[in-house]
Amino acid sequence: MSPGVRRLTVLGKFKPFGLIAEATDAKPSDVDVDDSYEYFLFDPHLTGQLDDDDDDGSEANFSRQREHELFIRHNHIIWTSGSRVLKRFTLSSPIIKACWSHLGRGPEAFLCVLQIGCLTVYSTSGEVVSVPLSRTVISIWPLPFGLLLQQAAQVNQSSHIPFSSATPTLGSRERLLQRKEIGNVSPQNFHSSVAHDLTSRRDMSSHLILRDPLEEPEPIYLEERGKLNIMKDYDERTIWTSDRLPLMTSYNKGKMQHSVWAAEYIESNREASASCSSGVVPDTVFPKRVSFRRIWQAKGAKKAASKVFLATDDAVPVICFLILEQKKLLSVGLQTVEINNDILFDVKPDISWSVSAIAAAPVVVTRSQVKNGLLPHLDIIVLSPENDLVLYSGKQCLCKYVLPSGCGKNLVSGDRESAEKVSGSRDLKITGLSDAVLGCINLSVNHSQIYRCALAGSPSSSLANDCIAALAEGLRSDLYNLFLSLLWGDDNSDQKGSCVHFEWEAFCNIFLGICQNPTDVHLKQPKTSSESSWEFLLNSNFHKTYSRFHGGISSNNSLDLEGIVPFETKTGGGKKPNNSFELMVKSLDCLHAVYESLKMDNLRKQDLHQLAVLLCNIAKFLGEKCYIDHYIRDFPRLSETIRACTTLSSCRKPPNLFRWFENCLRGGSLPTNLDDIPDLIRKDSCSIVSWARKIVSFYSVLFGDKPVGQKLSSGVPCNIAPGSYSSNEELAILAMAGERFGLRQLDLLPSGVSLPLRHALDSCRESPPADWPAIAYVLLGREDMALSVFRNLSSSKEFEMQSNKSLISMSIPYMLHLHPVIVPSSLSESVGMENTKIEDTSSVDGSVIDGMEHIFNSYTQLRYGRDLRLNEVRRLLCSARPVVIQTSANPTISDQEQQQDQLWRIAQRTAVLPLGRGAFTLSTIHTLLTEAFTVPKLVFAGRLPAQQNAIVNLDPNVRNIQELKTWPEFHNAVAAGLRLAPLQGKVSRTWIKYNKPGEPNAVHAGLLFGLGLQGYLHVLNLSDIYQYFTQDHESTTVGLMLGLAASYRRSMQPEIAKALFFHVPARYQASYAEFEIPTLLQSAALVSVGILFEGSAHQQTMQLLLGEIGRRSAGDNVLEREGYAVSAGFSLGLVALGRGGDALGSLDSFVNRLLQYLGAKEGRSLLAPSNEDHRSAAQITDGSASNVDITAPGAIIALALMYLKTESEVIFSKLSIPQTHYELQCVRPDFIMLRVIARNLIMWSRIRPTCDWIQSQVPEVVKNGISHLQDDMDDMYEIDVEALVQAYVNIVTGACISLGLRFAGTRDGNARDLLYNYALYLLNEIKPVSSTSGTAFPRGISKFVDRGTLEMCLYLVILSLSVVMAGSGDLQIFRLLRFLRSRNSADGHANYGTQTAVSLATGFLFLGGGMRTFSTSNGSIAMLLITLYPRLPSGPNDNRCHLQAFRHLYVLATEARWLQTIDVDSGLPVYAPLEVTVKETELYSETRYCEVTPCILPERAILKRICVCGPRYWPQQVELVPEEKHWWSFGDKSDPFSSGVIYVKRKVGACSYVDDPVGCQSLLSRAMHKVFGLRTLDESNTLASSHKELDSDSVDHLVSTFSSDPSLIAFAQLCCDKSWNDRSDSDFKEFCLQVLFDCISKDRPALLQVYLSLYKTIGSMADLLVKNDSNVCDSLSISSLKVSLAYNEAVTSGRLASSGGFVQSIFLASLGKRCEEILNCSTELKIHLRNYLISETWHAVHNSEMQKDVILLSWYLKWFSVPSPSIIKAAVDKIKPKFKVSTSAVPLLRLLLPSTHISAISEIDRVFFPSNVTIAL
Repeated sequence: MSPGVRRLTVLGKFKPFGLIAEATDAKPSDVDVDDSYEYFLFDPHLTGQLDDDDDDGSEANFSRQREHELFIRHNHIIWTSGSRVLKRFTLSSPIIKACWSHLGRGPEAFLCVLQIGCLTVYSTSGEVVSVPLSRTVISIWPLPFGLLLQQAAQVNQSSHIPFSSATPTLGSRERLLQRKEIGNVSPQNFHSSVAHDLTSRRDMSSHLILRDPLEEPEPIYLEERGKLNIMKDYDERTIWTSDRLPLMTSYNKGKMQHSVWAAEYIESNREASASCSSGVVPDTVFPKRVSFRRIWQAKGAKKAASKVFLATDDAVPVICFLILEQKKLLSVGLQTVEINNDILFDVKPDISWSVSAIAAAPVVVTRSQVKNGLLPHLDIIVLSPENDLVLYSGKQCLCKYVLPSGCGKNLVSGDRESAEKVSGSRDLKITGLSDAVLGCINLSVNHSQIYRCALAGSPSSSLANDCIAALAEGLRSDLYNLFLSLLWGDDNSDQKGSCVHFEWEAFCNIFLGICQNPTDVHLKQPKTSSESSWEFLLNSNFHKTYSRFHGGISSNNSLDLEGIVPFETKTGGGKKPNNSFELMVKSLDCLHAVYESLKMDNLRKQDLHQLAVLLCNIAKFLGEKCYIDHYIRDFPRLSETIRACTTLSSCRKPPNLFRWFENCLRGGSLPTNLDDIPDLIRKDSCSIVSWARKIVSFYSVLFGDKPVGQKLSSGVPCNIAPGSYSSNEELAILAMAGERFGLRQLDLLPSGVSLPLRHALDSCRESPPADWPAIAYVLLGREDMALSVFRNLSSSKEFEMQSNKSLISMSIPYMLHLHPVIVPSSLSESVGMENTKIEDTSSVDGSVIDGMEHIFNSYTQLRYGRDLRLNEVRRLLCSARPVVIQTSANPTISDQEQQQDQLWRIAQRTAVLPLGRGAFTLSTIHTLLTEAFTVPKLVFAGRLPAQQNAIVNLDPNVRNIQELKTWPEFHNAVAAGLRLAPLQGKVSRTWIKYNKPGEPNAVHAGLLFGLGLQGYLHVLNLSDIYQYFTQDHESTTVGLMLGLAASYRRSMQPEIAKALFFHVPARYQASYAEFEIPTLLQSAALVSVGILFEGSAHQQTMQLLLGEIGRRSAGDNVLEREGYAVSAGFSLGLVALGRGGDALGSLDSFVNRLLQYLGAKEGRSLLAPSNEDHRSAAQITDGSASNVDITAPGAIIALALMYLKTESEVIFSKLSIPQTHYELQCVRPDFIMLRVIARNLIMWSRIRPTCDWIQSQVPEVVKNGISHLQDDMDDMYEIDVEALVQAYVNIVTGACISLGLRFAGTRDGNARDLLYNYALYLLNEIKPVSSTSGTAFPRGISKFVDRGTLEMCLYLVILSLSVVMAGSGDLQIFRLLRFLRSRNSADGHANYGTQTAVSLATGFLFLGGGMRTFSTSNGSIAMLLITLYPRLPSGPNDNRCHLQAFRHLYVLATEARWLQTIDVDSGLPVYAPLEVTVKETELYSETRYCEVTPCILPERAILKRICVCGPRYWPQQVELVPEEKHWWSFGDKSDPFSSGVIYVKRKVGACSYVDDPVGCQSLLSRAMHKVFGLRTLDESNTLASSHKELDSDSVDHLVSTFSSDPSLIAFAQLCCDKSWNDRSDSDFKEFCLQVLFDCISKDRPALLQVYLSLYKTIGSMADLLVKNDSNVCDSLSISSLKVSLAYNEAVTSGRLASSGGFVQSIFLASLGKRCEEILNCSTELKIHLRNYLISETWHAVHNSEMQKDVILLSWYLKWFSVPSPSIIKAAVDKIKPKFKVSTSAVPLLRLLLPSTHISAISEIDRVFFPSNVTIAL
């Protein structure tokens, strides 16, 4: 058959849109109108810039929508899409070349622009990088893993433009380069000789490769004879590269040789480095190098090929060379070889051919949807020397294209839609083609006009496309080429109209034509090119005979490589029918695979029927009886058109997927016989029947098939998503996820086929494995787990968008962007709003900002609900409003003095409130960079309600008000700064400077400290820090030093360390002048150094700090020396935190020196630090002894932190508690408390939350003395009683503090009760409040100890109690704290220090609004110890023993271990019960306990498992590995809780705990029975008559309450339609109500479709039986119903593991029984069955009654699995010779026909063995 002739679709005259864009814009002054320009068109998929608008499908938009244009003129680039300008680029110098390249970065494309001296790289996101070029680069070419640069042979220095770092683009590249890590060695750190060697090798190489815009170009290596050398051949000029395959083509003019090179990655090694140059280059410099390997070369061309491109020939890529001097297109095949997971390219010698051509280009025409590896299927459009435009698919000529007759000269450029018909235009001649993009090309006509034309490609009919693709994948190469020649031949040229019907008709005519005249089919190829004399000689028989005996002249090294397959295949006449017959046989197999695949899609019934008609004709031609019978059974009406044929001889059994599915379900295992699966489905990479392949693979996995590589063990290809599995059902779900088979695809399957897959989803929904991908959870309907996985994995917006698309593809379209109806009974939001209004109304000015406005968030509202404790905390900690003072209505002078006195005491309490408020509001807000930061006011005034709320201020003449200004304002600003969430809002350096006041003040100082504690001072640079220090403001310096240390904690940052050491005079050299630095600043600097060097055990710093414990600064306040020594002790302990057990060389000398500071008398010599500053060694010493009263606290703290949790018995014994009366007199009682704390911190594991443990801390001498307090004692003994009681109180308090640190943030019940009891005990000793039962505590100690000591001990115990219960908001403890706070007005014994403790304890109890708590890590314990240091201040300016700013360091010990559950459907936080499992410790075994979210979790070191439990939410489990690490920070990708959130999914039929706390409103307990519990419709009608509103509102309202599924809601509304009452389908309405209840109660919305589909199947069967006008035209639903019944049997028999079936078993069984009744009630059916079995044909249909009979017969045959008549006849023929008349033939028939139902076998027996029936009668 000769090639056909087809007309081109002319889209219009072509003109680069860049010219139009230039014309519409003002032309730049530096552009000459006559300048030349360049442009190229490209596929937008290259850059990912796809256009979504203007999709109207018109031919005019066809071209412009699918291609982009890059227009280049001078130094300007215009990037356009159709008539829209996307981007414009203007460069500094003329453009040499521009191209797109991916630079090895995956899908991201870069525009690479070559200029003189530099290469500019633009990313599509807007980044610009300029790469300077040291030598002249003449051209650039894209490769898959980089950009190829070809250098010139000689460097012209004058042509270079010098670049400096001041260049903006280059500067940006340098900044980007600083952020990028290149290997393990940075380029800036290379040795100069190595860098020089690399530069010299780049200069030597003729080609360079740029693999990243932020790296330097690398030399290209040449692989020759196994060795690598730098490519130095400048004559090898690159003429083409591929951006998809690593291939390059070059031309050597001197050798007149073309070469093809394969680019490969090679590993770096020293041998390669040595062979490249004399220098040695580290392997880390180039971990992988790029080498070129020559795979093909040919000589004989005087000029380089004018065009090189890739195409496809029989699924093999070929490189095509257009040689204009020979007017020839030469093609060379490629092959790939996989070695060690590396793909290597080589030339395939048996594929090489050429055709005559003067122009050619690759196009996508014949198979646009098929890809061959990385390439699409590329055809070739060729312009022959005779100016004919010919389309080739490989070497096969398909058709010739001609311009339409109406294409004339009057076609204007603006008309893009059609051409005007002009007479006399037949002399148009195509003279060139160019700019091919997909299926569009530019054609030059008569050397003057350029037209944009579209080649007629794939048909728009999806069925035709599928069939053609199936034939392409299933036929052999020669048969498919034969088919292509028929498809594109003369007989199918230019069908009038492009309608789907005409396209399908044209496809069918190919096979119908073969059926009518099979002898005319053969493959005829056109003659390609005229042979020259030399070619004639090479192809002669003489040359072939000569070449056998002599090796000589060969065409292998010539460019004329035409060792070609003959183009004119001479086929004998007798073989023509064989070719056509084989084509028909193979086509039947391929198209039948498409047919079986389409049967699995409910929406393609029409296509299926059309294909069945064609397949019946093909089967009839081939004589396939069984195939014809198979198609007529599916579509009985085909018997009208398919007549009987006597030539039917073949008995091949057609594959049947429905039968295979049924066998899987009935057998319970994978059938060994795969004959029912078409071969095309089992074929690799067959995309066209992938729909059926996926379903087959799912069934295979469900019934025991296991994955082996990319296939299953049965040979079916299947992609399985990563994840663990323990059952076949779980593996099936992973297979569905791997194949992207979502819920939408599941709805397309026939109901019966989908049931086992839905069953697998339902069985795994309860507790799927935790390591599945998100799309698998979406399949299960577990969006809660999917969202958790998705949030953990999403690291960028691009990934998030891709994941969103994948999740959407797995979900149901109508399920997206929907939320359930929220029952308006939730009180959380209204309670929060009402409470805030109540608080505001109690003040004079309701608009006062108190710093706690944002505390009422979703977490706190849900956690505390109706509870008002947060409001009470807010009231107690508010310092922005005047405080109420109760006085008489007519004040006197004495009353005014009393007011001032009361106001002063209240002002001291107000001054410490910011300490607690900072803890209460910790990390609760996010700031805006455009707003100034607001610090609440600190109001010390009072309000007199008795005098109309008159405001009373403190009298400055009576009190010193200034002492209430500095440090209280500092604390107030710190509390405001602590409100910011750490590292969540982007606090910038500019914002901090924006909030900096003109004059330094305590407010900004506190803000700096607060920001530093949250880690925000990273943004300050050294100049900013210097400016703050030069202000010489005390509180600012303190806040900045501590804030910087907290932000750079544990980093040992040298610049920060220098700034801190500047404030430590002991670090100065002896030659430096004395600086007057206040002791306050020095103390802050010491602790800051400790925080900066925390845990480093830095020797020099430790020696410095050790010396500072025992020395004082000269000329300063002597009273502050103790605080300085304590700060040095804290700092030393922090530097060596927990490192006492390490093998530190000089640790012994440190310990000895510290013991000396304790007053210990050691015999061994004490070594002083070598670098101690002897210049200022003015210590208060007597000889060699230190002042123990000053040095002991710091030394004790240092030892405690150095040996924290080390269990060191040696240090434990050194810190002994006095055991005798004499020792008690020698040691201060407060030092005894410190020793107890230090001993317990060292012996960490021995701390127990019991009273016995606390009593074990008390020495026997103290116990004995305390036990006799009530006895009569003489005067001599009374002298020791005070020391004993002092020691007892301090020891107990120290033990309580130790207990608080040990169980910090754990909310341990035993520790809480114990500390609470001791607090009540001390409180009762101070002033009896309540009677306590028991005699465990000694009474009457208040007589022997001062009240101040008891008060301090009480509040220290209270602080320890709040540390244990941090974040819990415990109501009992809060009541105690509120009582202690009120003691300020009850008596005058409460002072500034005790109010500080109460404020801090209140803040700790509600830490972060209940969202944060404390950790027990080493660093956290150290910070808590600094905060709880047992010396409370006496006034606002008291920093003598402990700097007040240190009280804020608790922030560094906090963790956000809060957890809340969010309903994935509504997005609202909800209550949910959790089961928390903690690992076994020394205190308890592995324990499980219940919590209700929102809650605080245990520490990471003991947390083992979290389970969402309870009947209302789907269970979910989070497994954890207990680790001694800090809690996950915000945004940490490894955080399993997504920064404190677990998504849960509520079960349908259950209300949330907010709406229904008790559970009385669930679906099963609410009034659902009033709607769904009706037995009959009459009862429903009776009820509806009495309650008119029930039908219209109750069902759909109730459904919408419990389910957000729109399908269920819409279905409920339809069920309640009042018009149904007047219809006769009342049974159907009752059925719908029952189905609706079943779907909601079981939370299975997909049941609706299944139930209705199965119900409709039986209903249509009954309608056909009763009425003859049924619309049923196929019997596919019978096959689906049979699979449903097989599924039911598999569930009931246990072949499918489950607690119950997805669909009610009784319902399915009743459907089967009903179907059998319908088929058995027809009397004429048996007669038609007899005729069918005997005649082996279907009788013709002449009327509707006969049509009904045929449909019933097809149902009967399919339902009872009756095989085709030929098979039955063969079985009968086997039985008859051995058959005895007296016996029944049923058993033998049963053996031969095992899958046939016994009823059908009985009918067969009656038909073929009638004598048995007679005998039986």
